[in-house]
Amino acid sequence: MQEKKEEDHLQLLNKVSEVGIDEVGKGAVFGPVFSAVVVLTEKNKFILKQLGVMDSKKLTPKKRKLLLSKILLLSSDYGIGQSSAREIDELGIRVATELSMIRALKKLKEKPSEILIDGPLLLRPWDGFQKNIVSGDSKFTSISAASIVAKVSRDNLMERLEKKYAGYLIFKNKGYGTREHLSSIKENGITNLHRKSFLKKSNLF
Repeated sequence: MQEKKEEDHLQLLNKVSEVGIDEVGKGAVFGPVFSAVVVLTEKNKFILKQLGVMDSKKLTPKKRKLLLSKILLLSSDYGIGQSSAREIDELGIRVATELSMIRALKKLKEKPSEILIDGPLLLRPWDGFQKNIVSGDSKFTSISAASIVAKVSRDNLMERLEKKYAGYLIFKNKGYGTREHLSSIKENGITNLHRKSFLKKSNLF
């Protein structure tokens, strides 16, 4: 009887319990917006929390990179999607962000029965069950894990683009509109990866 109870408990722990999704790069002026979705069992949620998984904004770049390999190893499944600067300009940031989330979800092996989304906005194209969690990246381990996957993936791309788009300090600002970045746009002009719709607000385009 005791063995049966332990077996049931283990099955419960290994059951998929959380599917979290988050985006990064929504407020940047350069490059794509990234989304990631992470599927975790109860057991692996607990392990990742013990390892220090939390909102990616509260972690150092080094810690995020260390945790990324643990997340990918312990997740039952994950997906990464992005939406380009051109799509952001053509569709608007909300629709483009939703597109990146749908692309991430489509990479999962099977459609989840429920998704947890960071923030108050519904994922309008999703026809499944969803829950919006304000500050979800600090409340749910699956969302925290998704925020780390999205952040490290986008930062890695920004580091690679630094070489191609020299003079814009992309490695340092990760595509966000820092004072230095905006000054370098005034000096060097706008590239094909800058979000023109965002820069209009800064009178730079």
